[in-house]
Order: sequence, then C-alpha cells, then structure tokens
Amino acid sequence: MAEVSLRERRQRLIERSDLGGVAFCQAYAAGADQWLAALADRAVDGNPRTLALLAVGGYGRQELCPFSDLDVVLVHHGHRDVRKVADAIWYPVWDEGVHLDHSVRRPAEVLAAAEGDLRVALGLLDARLVWGDPKVAEPLLDEAVELWRSKLGAKWLPDLAKQMRERHQTQGELAFLLEPDLKEAHGGLRDAGVLRALATYAPRLGDYVNFDSVGLAVEVLTAIRVELHRRAGRSLDKLVLQEQDQIAAVLSYRDADDLMAAVARAGRTVAWAADDAWRRQASWEPARERRGLRRSRPSAPTGVVEVEPGVVTVGNEVALADGADIAHDSSLALRLAAVAAERDAPIAKSALRRLADRMPPGPDPWPLETREALVRVLLVGQPAVAALESLDQEDLLSRLLPEWAPVRSRPQRNAYHRFTVDRHLLEAAVQAAALTDRVDRPDLLVVGALLHDIGKGYPGDHTEVGVELVERIAPRLGFPPKDAAILVAMVRHHLLLPDMATRRDLDDPVTIEKVAESVGDGRTLALLGALAEADGLATGSSAWGPWKAGLVAELVSRTSAFLEGRPLPRVPGWVNEDQQRLREEVRDGGRASVVLDPPRVTVAALDRPGLLASVAGVLAVHGLDVRSADARIDDGVAVEVFTVEVPRGSWPDSAKVREDLEAVLGDRLELGAKLEARAAAYAGERRMRSAWTAEPHVVVDNDASVSSTVLELRAADQVGLLHRVTQALFDLGLDVVSARVSTIGHEVVDAFYVQGGSGGKVTDQSQLDVVEAAVRAAAA
Repeated sequence: MAEVSLRERRQRLIERSDLGGVAFCQAYAAGADQWLAALADRAVDGNPRTLALLAVGGYGRQELCPFSDLDVVLVHHGHRDVRKVADAIWYPVWDEGVHLDHSVRRPAEVLAAAEGDLRVALGLLDARLVWGDPKVAEPLLDEAVELWRSKLGAKWLPDLAKQMRERHQTQGELAFLLEPDLKEAHGGLRDAGVLRALATYAPRLGDYVNFDSVGLAVEVLTAIRVELHRRAGRSLDKLVLQEQDQIAAVLSYRDADDLMAAVARAGRTVAWAADDAWRRQASWEPARERRGLRRSRPSAPTGVVEVEPGVVTVGNEVALADGADIAHDSSLALRLAAVAAERDAPIAKSALRRLADRMPPGPDPWPLETREALVRVLLVGQPAVAALESLDQEDLLSRLLPEWAPVRSRPQRNAYHRFTVDRHLLEAAVQAAALTDRVDRPDLLVVGALLHDIGKGYPGDHTEVGVELVERIAPRLGFPPKDAAILVAMVRHHLLLPDMATRRDLDDPVTIEKVAESVGDGRTLALLGALAEADGLATGSSAWGPWKAGLVAELVSRTSAFLEGRPLPRVPGWVNEDQQRLREEVRDGGRASVVLDPPRVTVAALDRPGLLASVAGVLAVHGLDVRSADARIDDGVAVEVFTVEVPRGSWPDSAKVREDLEAVLGDRLELGAKLEARAAAYAGERRMRSAWTAEPHVVVDNDASVSSTVLELRAADQVGLLHRVTQALFDLGLDVVSARVSTIGHEVVDAFYVQGGSGGKVTDQSQLDVVEAAVRAAAA
C-alpha cells in the first residue's frame, strides 16, 4: 500500500470541517512527524544511531497551521553519510511543495549557532525530537535551555527588546488594525512566543504575567489563523477584510465585527502582558551577580513608601497598602491609577488582583473624591493610558462605569479610526489633557472627551444614544445640573465644528448663525473646539491635519465673535488683491492665468460651463486631493481658488501641473483619458474602499446658505470624483459657486453650493430629484 504523502495528509486535515485551531495544528504536526520519520528510517535502513531530527520553532511547539513552514535540524555525531540522509529527507519535502527551513549540524555547532543568532536560540527553546537517537537529542535540548538561562537570555535580551519595538512600529497594533497581521503585529503570536522565551530565561516572570490568559488569547488567534490559511490556500497571516465575514461564520461568531472584537481582546491581552513584562523587567530579571556581569544600574528600592491613603510604592511599582479600604473607598482604584500615571510606573499585580476580588460596583452618585480621582488621572496625559488599561484588563473600569463594558475592545471597522472604541476614548481624553489651557473647565474637557463616543457600544445612532447615556452618567458621576448639561452638549455636538468647518462656507453668515445657535455660549464653544482637536488626533492622521485645524480654529473664532456681538472677521484668501489683479488681466487680455502657491491653486479664465470641473480633473490627474474650491464670476471672468493636499508622496512637478491646467483651459487636453489612466493605477485601492463604503447618499439643504442650495454627497473616495460630480451639475445647468471636500477614511463627504440659472437657490422639487439622481450616478 502506497504511503500517504505529506500534501495529501495536510489536505485531508484541511477538508475536515470539524478540525480547527490548536487541534488542527497538533494533528498536522503529528502527521508531519510520522511522514518525516518514515523518510528518515528509509534513509538509514532503520538504524538512527548518532542521528536525530529535531523540530524547532512553531513546528517544535506543534503550532503548524495549514501552510506553515517546517523548521527542522538534523543533528549528528559525525555520521559519515549525514549529507545523504539529509538529502533523502529534504528533497521529498520540497517535492511536496512545503516550505522547509533546515540545517545539518553537530550538537556543538547547534549551540554555537544559538550563540550567534537570536532566531536560532529562540527556535531551540521549543525544539523536540521527531525521529532518531534520544541520546543525541536529549542532552542537546537540555543544554540549549540551560545555555539560554545561564548566558544567552542575558546576552540576547536587548536585541529581543529592540526587535519587538521595530516590529511593532512596522506592523502596528493587532487590536486596532482593520487588517492585522495575526503573527507579527503588536499583540500577535510572535509576542506570545517572546513571553515564553522570557519566562524560560526568568521563571519569576510567571509572578507578573498571567500565562493562562495569554494562552487563551493564543488559542483564539491560532483558530483564526488556521481558517485564514485554509480559505486562502496558502500561507497568509494578514486577516484581510474580504475573508473576515467567512471566517466569522466558520468559527461561529455573530458577524465580522464580533470576530474582530475577539481579535482585539486577544491582541490587547498579549500586548498588555508583553508591554507590562518589559516595564517590570527590574522585578523579574535574574540578579546580575548570578550572571557574572557587572551591575550597570542600581537596583530598584524595595521599601514600602506611603504616597496617600491606601496607596504605596514598592520598588518601582505602585501598590495598595495592606489596610487599604477596598470595600468602601470608591476612589481607591482611580487614585491608584493616578499615582501610577504621575510616576509613569506600573501598578503591582497584587493590587490589581485585590481590586478584582474585592472592589464593589461604583456608587450612585460618586463621591467628590472619586470624580476628582477620575479627572486627576485623565489630566496626567499619555501615561494615563497604561494605568487605566491596567484597570481595564481586570474589568475594573466597567465596575465603576457600567456603560464602559459595551465599548470594551469594540472594533471600528473603517480606515478612519486607528483604535477600538474604548482605546479611542482613552486616547481622546489624554489628548484633551494637553489642551486644557484653552478652556476654563479642564475637568469637563477631559471627562467629555472620555464619554463623547460612549454611544458606539449600543445600537442606533451613536450620538443620539450617547446623549441619552450621558444624561444618566453625568449626574451619577456627581456633576451638578449645569455641568451635566454641558457634558451632554459636548456629546451631542462633538462632530459639529469639524463637520461645519469642512463642509460649509465659513464666509456664509448662515453657517456661523447655525453653529452659534447650537453651542449657545462661549464656554461650550471653547470646550467643543478643544474636543474636536483631541478627537481628531486620537482618531488618526486622516482625521486631523493643518487644513482641518485651520478651518476649525477659524470657525471657532468667527462663532465666538458672533456670540460676543463683535464684527465677523473675513475669511482670508478670498478675494485678495492678487486674485483681483488676475481677474483684470484676463478681462483685458483674454488669456487664462494659473498661480500655484501650495496648498492653493488659483485659476482665472473667461467663464464657461464646466470650468471648475475641468480644473478639478487636472488636479486629480496629478494626485492632488481638493479640500475646498471657491468660484467667483465677475464681468464674464471666473476666478477659482482650490485648496489641495497631497495624500501620498510629495508635491507634483509644478511645471507639468501648470502645463496641463493651461491645456485644459485651452481645450487642448484629453482629460477623460488621463483620468481613466489615473483611476486604473489605483483600481486595487478602489476595490478595497468599496468593501467599506455604502452606496452614494445625497442630502439637499436649502437652509444652510443665504443664496445657494447645498448638496451634500457621501460616497467612496475615488480618483476624479469632484470632476465628475461638478461636471454632472454643470450638465444640468447649475453653477457651482463653492465646494468643500472632507475625507473620512475611504469615504468623502462633499458639499456643493449650487445656484440655478437665475442665480438663486434650486427650489423646484422635481428638479432637485433630477439633481440628486445625477449626483448619485456620478459618484457610483
């Protein structure tokens, strides 16, 4: 009977729908063991003396996903035909199409390789005998572990820490990425392997790392990784968007959001354990004297020092005093976190366990001391994230604030947000802490930032739900009615300023009046201005930049003046003396003019239908994203001013941009062909965006401007969108007097100020229906 090949063994396991996760990996490893052992037996006629085949790394741990590599070492004691034996094993593996990482070495050479290569040293820690002479393998395996504990662990520790930092910077955070790498990202399977290596070197690490929790997280990630390989039919560790729904169904998650929430929880568990281990290195690292190395830094003090009631420092950690009143002092956990954040020190694991075992739910209402402790820790800034994350790992924040539970590890599956909801709220609060000099109530600013998206953990519109929640939460935290009303207003209007600044004409009095009516007073306006920046910075680079910051600041300035009864300052840049000069030159000479002054592009030309659309198209061809566009027509001359950004790379060749602008103004440019070529170059990006983006949506607002109808379009961001939409509007006989473009991840929200042929608003409903349909078609 013919032997079953390795590929067939693997395929049979892949086809078993009842076999997944760790069980699959172990079954595949066992099958590979049997197959390799049979190869090796044939190569030596059943006599394995002086030879041993070791599985190392993931194969050694029996963590073989469907398309994982086989990492093996053939160890020998001077076997004369060792190369022949090796070839008899390696070539069949290659013939099976399985990737093989292999070496042939004597025991001393194996240990020497471990001393010179961190990867080899780590792989050996998980090594096991697959086939051969135990007398060759067992002493080597024991020596490898002892060498790591006595010498190599200390030697490689700095390199291991450096590699982790660099990998995290490159791969990002597993818990927060839309398409995370399950193996290499921060909090992934590679980090769990590092923790195992550290524990082998320093057994005391087990006192500080909950390896049971890490093990459960690894099981979750391994199950997902197995299914990812299974569906892809190849080695794939990046959990790509198009596979998430199917993997969620196979693994019995409710949906892809539920799957990604599990990924986030697992990633945060591993990441927190790894980060916390490094923070506590002085506590678990073996004494330097035992390693025969000179002490390079003084040891941490070990005395207990009381900092405030119930909170002490012990060495480099913050802990609870023996007599801390956990059952009755509701401020204790938050004060513990505040002291840790203020010292940028870890919270002792013993303190976290005591709180988890004995801390009751938060009172209603909170005492003043508890609310002050919350504000205190948030105002520390960035170190507060680690401190509050420590509490959250033991589910202590939800005990104080039950509404926190639904946002824990909740993914935000769009390209706009870089964090889960709970982490985004913490990041927004600490970003707000740096902006307290702009407001007269820092406490309301940081608490409002912490709660502004709390509604995202519940069904329905997150702002409306958030308002209802904060109407209950604010009084429970002990805020008086007036302060509670401000917190509610911050949640209700947390998107008001960035939305109005980027989608409305700031020179239109209606814009300022509507914002002033919504915010009501200068205090709330200032708080919302700071919250907008903190929220944007916590969201990601696509959510906050100089362009948006400038617009929001201008809107706050103008609204503040309106509320105080002062004259409104004019928006700079329109219309200035240079633009007036361009207009006169075109009127006198008839020739179009182009001025490139990054980030502004100004075009003056004799007015004609579709002029704005043509200019927008040229800018798109050159990779420039239009953020705003304004057009003014006077005496037959149009002056159009575009504010642009470069989403990738650097500013394009100005001479070429000018050449193409002048060509399109002179009807000498095949703009359609150039736009098609540009779009084709980014077709893959567009396909990815379509997975996140709903159908185009158009809203008509005839109350947002004194003189124009405002059309607001939400659609997938794509090359030439502004050109196509404005051309569609021109084809319907409408004038676009200005446009605002706001990018939200893979979507845009474009606002077009349009006027009919008579120069006023478009009010006929049948005409508006036609306009809506045309805009949707242009954006599809």
